[in-house]
Amino acid sequence: MQPFELPDFYMPYQARLNPSLPRAQAHAAPWARSMGMLEGSGVWDEAELDAHGYPLMCAYTHPDAAPETLDTVTDWYVWVFFFDDHFLETFKRTGDIARAKAYLDRLPLFMPRDGSPMPEPTNPVEAGLADLWERTAPQMSPQWRERFFESTFNLLQESMWELHNINAGRVANPVEYIEMRRKVGGAPWSADLVEFANGAEVPDAVARSRPLRVLKDAFSDGVHLRNDLFSYQREVTEEGELSNGVLVVERFFGYDPQRAADTVNDLLTSRLHQFEHTALTELPPLFEEHGLDPDARARVLAYAQGLTDWQSGGHEWHLRSSRYMNGGKSASADTAPWSPPGPSGIGVTRVGAAAARVFRAPSQGASTRARSFRLPAYEQVGPSAPPDLRMPYALRLNPHLELARRDLIEWARRTGITVPAPGVPGDGRWTQEVLEAADLALCSAGLDPGACAEDLITSARWLTWGTYADDYTPAFNAAHDAAGLRRYMEQARQCMPVDGSPAPPPVDASTRALTELWTRTTASMSQTDREKFRRACDEFIDSWWWEFANAELNRVPDPVDYIEMRRKTFGSDMTVLLAQLGRGGKVPPELFGTTTVKNLEAAAMDYATLLNDCTSFQKEIEFEGELHNGVLVIRQFFDCTTEQARAIVIDLINSRMRQFEHLVAMELPLLCADYGPEVGAELERYVDGLKDWMSGIKNWHEEVDRYKEPSLRERYGRQHEAPGVGAVPSALPLPFSPSAPIRSLPDGARSAGPLPIGPPRGLGTSAARLAESLPARV
Repeated sequence: MQPFELPDFYMPYQARLNPSLPRAQAHAAPWARSMGMLEGSGVWDEAELDAHGYPLMCAYTHPDAAPETLDTVTDWYVWVFFFDDHFLETFKRTGDIARAKAYLDRLPLFMPRDGSPMPEPTNPVEAGLADLWERTAPQMSPQWRERFFESTFNLLQESMWELHNINAGRVANPVEYIEMRRKVGGAPWSADLVEFANGAEVPDAVARSRPLRVLKDAFSDGVHLRNDLFSYQREVTEEGELSNGVLVVERFFGYDPQRAADTVNDLLTSRLHQFEHTALTELPPLFEEHGLDPDARARVLAYAQGLTDWQSGGHEWHLRSSRYMNGGKSASADTAPWSPPGPSGIGVTRVGAAAARVFRAPSQGASTRARSFRLPAYEQVGPSAPPDLRMPYALRLNPHLELARRDLIEWARRTGITVPAPGVPGDGRWTQEVLEAADLALCSAGLDPGACAEDLITSARWLTWGTYADDYTPAFNAAHDAAGLRRYMEQARQCMPVDGSPAPPPVDASTRALTELWTRTTASMSQTDREKFRRACDEFIDSWWWEFANAELNRVPDPVDYIEMRRKTFGSDMTVLLAQLGRGGKVPPELFGTTTVKNLEAAAMDYATLLNDCTSFQKEIEFEGELHNGVLVIRQFFDCTTEQARAIVIDLINSRMRQFEHLVAMELPLLCADYGPEVGAELERYVDGLKDWMSGIKNWHEEVDRYKEPSLRERYGRQHEAPGVGAVPSALPLPFSPSAPIRSLPDGARSAGPLPIGPPRGLGTSAARLAESLPARV
């Protein structure tokens, strides 16, 4: 018996079948046999391979691929599924971690990005990888090869994460699961193959931009969550697998399998909505910002179209493959593919049919989307009790705290944060009382208890500038001033030259403070370190635009996108990078890129950011009319009460702390052992800094008046009026016209419907198909 009924899926895209399917079907088994994957492999025989239907999957997911390209893509998927099943039989069932690590360590040797010779393969996985790399890599650019190597490496290496969890009997928390599933689940790898299959390599200038990253991540989450729903019975019931999204939701929320499946389907729907929202609202300004020519734009749109083809084709294949819980259908192309209900035939245009499919899609999809836009402003929520949070690490405070407090008062006056200069409308947006209520020196004293006085003062000033800027930017939202916000962002960037040249003269308190801070902080940095720190600061500044765009649409963010962007809006990357640079080169830079360290940082960031959301809920929702708060995001997504949403967020905070503890206890020692005692000790000190970071932030939220109701009423008044935006000085030269911002809403857009976004003319059929198939925004 099936453990649950499959839910109604949101799938507005038409599944299409590649006409070269018969050729791919004839090719797959002989190729697998030549690599040693069939008889004698102990994993598959030809009948089992045929029943899985990988050629059919690839024909559905890559309907426009050329015949020879479809053969290659099909072989890649035969290889990756063989690897998954081979790793299961050889290592997951036995729990042999040492042999598994040695096995995985050899595989990158068969993906030489520079074309160097490969060693002789010793098993079918190595043989298949060597053959496929030689057939694929030479056709693509070095930049694509680097990205594909990275996604393939992650796919292979993160199998160890699954193995460790199985051995420990550990089920991940939802945030950890989504992040790790992207690596081990293979969909980012599939997204890179779409570039190869469609002949649509994404320009390197935008390949790692936020819109392209979000498209890949939302696509990946959709693919993985769909697979989790179909594969639950095989993975959880039959194989004892713990890396399944339905099981994660079951354990975290205490749900039965059916309710967990429905919740996962809601999240899947939300991720597809995120994909559509990003394609429609973030790609056009990206094209303009980078000045992409028509060919480059066409390739990005063809890539995005390829991802939608993968979603619809993958759904169709899951309904047919013998691997999955689908009512016993076999992997055959004899029956017509699934398509959403809607009109067809002569007289119905593609655009009209696409629109009909959107509005006749499952009601569950529509209700999930509508909840994202349904929010009253300045809702009266009242104060909340302090959250009961796990904190196993003792608080330590820097002895120079009082010195830093006195310095902040004087520095804020001098820079104009609390005392405005005559005729400068961007000055004095805080009073000294607001500064003292924030007590950011206390926060810094907890974050870095061992810092010298000078470093503590610098840290406190950075926190003060970041908080001041964060308090200022919502004013642009209130005035719908896209041009003003763009100007403000550009002025901030110009305060941070990476080549050591002087910054332009400051024009207000924010630029005055930032210019001084940048000079003070980066004076002794190398050029490379300045560039790294500048990128982290740029991501913090860019997050203001993300918040502005959501506010203009009255859109509460998707929960996954929110958690990932919250790390940037909180400035976490800036503070973490400063801590890394503070190690003085004693820790190899590549060590900070390992999965263990990145997961430690992400868990610590989420602990702090969600703690801030719980504490600041009344300030942000009732007094500021804010959309970007984790409690609100969860409440809108689950359509539950504020109390229930808050309880979920608190559980998530505590689960992230437990994950941090698990990483420290189980994975950090292994990493330290690999790099030797001296580097290991320095890395442990860095992780101790993350512990101080969390305990210091928790203490700060508990102690300061910034979020307490009496202070809020004194600052904002009882009418909760949003502050207006003063004119932003335009003395700095700008790379664009303030009167023509990269993206602004046309007059009446709030009531007139979606923005008129579409592909530029002449970009080809794939671009047109993408524009037609993406649903209109609610």
